[in-house]
Amino acid sequence: MIKGFDRRKSILVLSSILVVSLFVAVVHYTHDNSLLLQSYLGQNGILNRTAFTNDQQPRDHPGYISVTTQQPLHLHCDLCSVVSSSGQMLGQQAGRAIDQSACVWRMNNAPTVGFETDVGTRTSVRVVSHTSVPLLQQRQRHYFAEANETIYVVWGPYRNMRRDGKGATYNELRKMARNYPHAKIYVTTEERMNYCDKIFKLETGKDRVLSGTYLSTGWFTLVLAMDVCHKIHIFGMVNDTYCRFHRAGGHKKVPYHYYEAGGLDECAEYALHENALYGGHRFITEKAVFAKWAKYHSITFSHPASG
Repeated sequence: MIKGFDRRKSILVLSSILVVSLFVAVVHYTHDNSLLLQSYLGQNGILNRTAFTNDQQPRDHPGYISVTTQQPLHLHCDLCSVVSSSGQMLGQQAGRAIDQSACVWRMNNAPTVGFETDVGTRTSVRVVSHTSVPLLQQRQRHYFAEANETIYVVWGPYRNMRRDGKGATYNELRKMARNYPHAKIYVTTEERMNYCDKIFKLETGKDRVLSGTYLSTGWFTLVLAMDVCHKIHIFGMVNDTYCRFHRAGGHKKVPYHYYEAGGLDECAEYALHENALYGGHRFITEKAVFAKWAKYHSITFSHPASG
């Protein structure tokens, strides 16, 4: 009888140990993954749907590494103006409002000269696709001269951005940084690129690679801006229903880029990419995601306004 009692007691003790061990493992796993999310999107990042941080101090963003110092991007802005490259900016006379922001963000090689009244003059952060780097190379002095205080953040796939001497784009950026030692050039890490893919799948339910999707520069801009900026004011970005309803109403066409007057119509370009079987930017899908983020974060849209 005593032996049976001891056996049941042993089983009870072992069961308790197993339960406690399982609980510790779950807590450890959750904690580690929480740190992973925080390290790339911050404690108040996209995925946990909370408000922007009230911390006004610059902080490190380890998903972006300087090609010169190999140190992470260190930045915080109160109000950011994110200026779209869309033809929607033409005639809006938004330049003064844009330049009044703490930080002004632009994409790829979008110019200000000749368009100051509509898009402003300042550029604090310029997010650049690896495919647009040759456009910067053509005007290196314009973009990277010593007086230029702009931070350049270049995104691209690992094969182009690897830092072991085999990344073609990274190697070109290193050359420009040597020619212009004061230039502030950062690149996305492989981990950051993979994480942006995870966000796309979480928000859309689609695997980026399997769906034949290339994320746009606008996507990488918004993901970083949500980490860096307390508030975001987006200029010239239409919502996901704009083309469907405004084209049906007979509204005028606008160029895809404000600086390419003879280029393809914006809505036609969006439709072409959205319906491409492979290699398209899902601009319309991305804009639907941005609208969702605006419900949880301090993001406003102008020219046109959302809603």
